[in-house]
Amino acid sequence: MGEFLQVHATNPEPRIVQRVAKCLLQGGVVVYPTDSTYALGCHIGNKAALDRIRQIRRLDTKHHFTLVCRDLSELSIYSQVHNSAYRILKAYTPGPYTFVLKASPEVPRRLKQTKRKTIGLRVPDNAVAQAILAQTGGAIMSTSLILPDQSEQLTDPYEMRMKLGKTVDMIVDGGACSVQPTTLVDLVDGVPEVLRIGNGDPKPFQ
Repeated sequence: MGEFLQVHATNPEPRIVQRVAKCLLQGGVVVYPTDSTYALGCHIGNKAALDRIRQIRRLDTKHHFTLVCRDLSELSIYSQVHNSAYRILKAYTPGPYTFVLKASPEVPRRLKQTKRKTIGLRVPDNAVAQAILAQTGGAIMSTSLILPDQSEQLTDPYEMRMKLGKTVDMIVDGGACSVQPTTLVDLVDGVPEVLRIGNGDPKPFQ
């Protein structure tokens, strides 16, 4: 049974954050809160953990994972950013947006969109997620917490515990999250194109 940890939503306790980071760095799969929905995440370099997430959500190899980063400087490690895109990223991160960009060589091949060599990246405006990212020192591979054959994300940590307690290593209860995913914006060519309307206001990109 995976661990169930409750953490303060705005002032996450360092000892709890350290336990979450240790779990990720050791190859664990973690449920954690963001500024959109709860997410399933693992360390960027761990293929076995990524495969476990695919099994939990019954995802095929074409599913696009998101790299969740701590800040703009870290985001630029994993992507190739035009000047125009950089200005947009600076203005709208952190926030409930996922930006599609050309992936850099730092991104494992298994995470890149096959034809365009792109990757979805985001910087969450959530204290718990930010604390975990700071402690791990690197990006987290993530996907929204929605179970197979379901149309909506799980929002209740206790329901998560009941349904996922045996398949994940840790569930981090950081309070209420949104029921909407991030707004997805393509910035590959430097000109924004809204691919999905979610929690972030799409108007600046339309």
